[in-house]
Amino acid sequence: MNLQPDHEIQFDFDEEILEQGELISDKLNMLRLEQYPPNALKSLRQFSSAEVAEFLGVTQNHIKKLHLEGKGPAPEVSGSGRRSYTAQQMLELRQYLDKHGRSDFKRYVPYRRHGEALQVISVVNFKGGSGKTTTAAHLAQYLALTGHRVLAIDLDPQASLSALHGIQPELDKNPSLYEALRYDEHRKSIRDIIRPTNFPGLDIVPANLELQEYEYETPLAASNKSSPEGRLFFTRISSALKEVDDRYDVVVIDCPPQLGYLTLTSLTASTSVLITVHPQMLDVMSMSQFLLMLGGILQSIKGAGAAVRLKWFRYLVTRYEPTDGPQAQMVGFLQALFNKRMLKSQMLKSTAVADAGITKQTLYEVEKSQFTRSTYERAIESLNLVNSEIVSLVHKAWGRK
Repeated sequence: MNLQPDHEIQFDFDEEILEQGELISDKLNMLRLEQYPPNALKSLRQFSSAEVAEFLGVTQNHIKKLHLEGKGPAPEVSGSGRRSYTAQQMLELRQYLDKHGRSDFKRYVPYRRHGEALQVISVVNFKGGSGKTTTAAHLAQYLALTGHRVLAIDLDPQASLSALHGIQPELDKNPSLYEALRYDEHRKSIRDIIRPTNFPGLDIVPANLELQEYEYETPLAASNKSSPEGRLFFTRISSALKEVDDRYDVVVIDCPPQLGYLTLTSLTASTSVLITVHPQMLDVMSMSQFLLMLGGILQSIKGAGAAVRLKWFRYLVTRYEPTDGPQAQMVGFLQALFNKRMLKSQMLKSTAVADAGITKQTLYEVEKSQFTRSTYERAIESLNLVNSEIVSLVHKAWGRK
């Protein structure tokens, strides 16, 4: 058997993967231009009166009555009489109801009130594929659709949350939170790196690969005895957020799937933590290791003032298939262990969520006509139950009933 000489089967791996990375990036940008012409910026569909009623917490008949009386924003009306509102109109309708509503007890605009602290929710998991980014994206959008002022922070250098909001880091050249965390004289204010999304009331701090620099620079800064900045790394996100405290009600942080300095800095800035878990043995074993490592690290830096002071934390079961026997058993196992720390609702596995993700969209963005009605309704009901439960926890942290 004749073997080829070594030099004939060697190739420049670095050059080839760079070329392939650029090729994928170019193709993704072409798809983005086709999907969101003319400038590749995402728009947002209109919402039916039924959806608007659910987000506002009123009846459809009430929405219809307001329109017929000429009160609030005028919706688009189809030939069959169906009413639909833009997200901006939904916000205007919420403000109208808050001003002219008959009840003195119901508030339609849920902005923070005097004495209520900014709520910072970190969404974490040690293992990829747990639905962490999908959870963070839908939660941030739901909070905005229910009238809250929201800042989403993509803390994962892979930038999946940014991609879901129409941002392609290597082309759009948006700065990441690294610019507000770095240790040199080039550090920027977080105000300079926030950008709007296609959802009114929702802004985002995108991610890019530069975030990884924070993982390398922090231990070097911590070893610098002439400067305390590195040793107090865990205060950097909370310090950055103080600059925009008056602009938002809730911050949702999508943490990277690793227990590094970015995750630790996020956790010590948080008022609440959401741990996503896929109900399968390997995922639960991985979560066990994550919790043991996290607890040990937090205890070791507690003496330096890095105590995590949370209003609440919860485990969220994601990608759950109730008809799958082993998964149902695993959910029962988790509920028996952590009953008070488990969200009562689970995020069901759905082809609707997966299919929406192919076009870099969430369930709140896609037209439900693209799916079988039962598939969409099952997925959106699961999603809304999870998110409304989290909103209740946020309001409870503010001391509201």
